[in-house]
Amino acid sequence: MDKKTILVGLSGGVDSAAAAVLLKEQGYHVIGATMMIWDPSLPVPQNGHNFNACLSPEKEDVSEIRKLAEKIGIEYLTVDCREDYRRAVLENFRAEYALGRTPNPCVICNSQIKFGVLPRAARAQGIHFDKFATGHYARIEEKDGKFLLKTGLESARDQSYFLHRLQQNQLAEILFPLGDKTKAQIREKARQAGLSVADKQDSQDFYCGDYNDLLNFPNKAGDLVLQDGTVIGKHNGIWGYTIGKRKGLGLSGFKEPMYVVGIDAGKNQVIIGPKTALYKDTLQADHMSWTLGQPPAQEFECYIKIRNLHHAAKAKVKVSSDGQEISAVFEEAQLSITAGQSAVLYDGDIVLGGGVIL
Repeated sequence: MDKKTILVGLSGGVDSAAAAVLLKEQGYHVIGATMMIWDPSLPVPQNGHNFNACLSPEKEDVSEIRKLAEKIGIEYLTVDCREDYRRAVLENFRAEYALGRTPNPCVICNSQIKFGVLPRAARAQGIHFDKFATGHYARIEEKDGKFLLKTGLESARDQSYFLHRLQQNQLAEILFPLGDKTKAQIREKARQAGLSVADKQDSQDFYCGDYNDLLNFPNKAGDLVLQDGTVIGKHNGIWGYTIGKRKGLGLSGFKEPMYVVGIDAGKNQVIIGPKTALYKDTLQADHMSWTLGQPPAQEFECYIKIRNLHHAAKAKVKVSSDGQEISAVFEEAQLSITAGQSAVLYDGDIVLGGGVIL
């Protein structure tokens, strides 16, 4: 039987490069692919090119990644995903900030672009492969004909939060070679392979410049208000504020530190309050995506992450009749539940699904 061909998403970092090395060692025919998403019409960040950001000018990246592929000994291609990325990720990013919400572009990019557009476009370019792989720290397990998305074994590196919107048809065609590995093991594997990225710093953000460069919104002055509606200052646009923000508010004279505790897009107001006001024990989320295609029940208990670095907290969940929305009550109040971020539901190490916090 001919050996299977795996298309690996190469980003220029140690994780995706090591994934390619591992798959090649396992006997697969490996092809590397880089998705091109940088829009030349975007302003180049003042700090210039930055390998540690996903959205940045790619010319230097591609040159370096091509050298990586040659070192590993695999074929390499680039795939133009710019138009799809602009529509799916950047337009959503702008729309959410305009509503006073804080989006998570990496979640949308993974489900729609990296694991959607990229493999489809590669096939459209005549590239034949059996499965698509990345350097994410997560695992996939097949059980009773279904594919379970599970956390990476090294909890500090687990990236399942960003992958929760993957569907069964996608999971069936994906490999995560790093899911049962530690970061230390991966760096050592890259060193053994003689890869220049073995000690490269991890990517930190999806954009390396000022978010205002992407938003390109005109100033829209409004009020900073206390929770009772008292006006205490002015702002130049709600998109410059996120829940939990403390620095740069220009406030003084309060007995305790004050934070952004809410944003009212309809009134164009930023609501200010003490840290205690940031704690809530309930959340609602919509645009739910269920890993198995449906929720486990209409009511159930699970653990929920409200952001990637959040320690998952136990909650009781109720699901709407159409499965598109949830309401959750936490056992203990959580800090800075933020509209626009993803609420991801877990049963132990299994990802149940997730949605967008309202």
